[in-house]
Amino acid sequence: MELDELKSLINQKLTTADAGRSGNDIAQILTRRTGSVIDKLKRSLWIEIFSCIGAILLFAYFGFAGGNHAYHIYFSVFAVLTAIFLVIVIYLLKRTQQLSATALPVKSNLQTIVHIIESFMKRYFQFTMGMIPACFVFALLLIYQDHGSIPDAGTIFGAYFKTTGQMFLFLIGYVTLLAAGIYYFTRWYLKRLYGRYVEQLKQCILELEEQD
Repeated sequence: MELDELKSLINQKLTTADAGRSGNDIAQILTRRTGSVIDKLKRSLWIEIFSCIGAILLFAYFGFAGGNHAYHIYFSVFAVLTAIFLVIVIYLLKRTQQLSATALPVKSNLQTIVHIIESFMKRYFQFTMGMIPACFVFALLLIYQDHGSIPDAGTIFGAYFKTTGQMFLFLIGYVTLLAAGIYYFTRWYLKRLYGRYVEQLKQCILELEEQD
């Protein structure tokens, strides 16, 4: 049952049930109904975990099987970064599992769920946006320092740009547009998968506070 139905049940309970038993009844209802939100969050975290593991294996493969030193450094570094993100996701999954296995008061339960989801959204967004300049800077540094082992880079850029300044202006514009696209997509993605549940839970919390 979705949270809209849960809110309706809460309102009915507050208006019709005996005052001495309404708190316990509401706690039992919320314990059952918020389980669906927690389960969806855990599924999303498991998807992130498996995606991270797949990315780490892929980066590690290209890092060790790369044809030159630059490729080895580039993919190895991002394998490490992805592993750091994996640790964060695993931590959030454990927090979620602990919450679902612990009986807390109604309001505290909802507040903890909101905190977990918002923490996940914040770290996910920060990591995604942080990867953009990291990729750009690492690519430029490796091309500059290991130019001899990447001969195609100079040939490709030289065919389209007359000066180094033109090349850098193009790269800056490209990265800016890419960052803007990833920024709005990531915000939309997080809001669709997690943000709407955060807002629904916050509304339930406000309604409970009004009854205190």
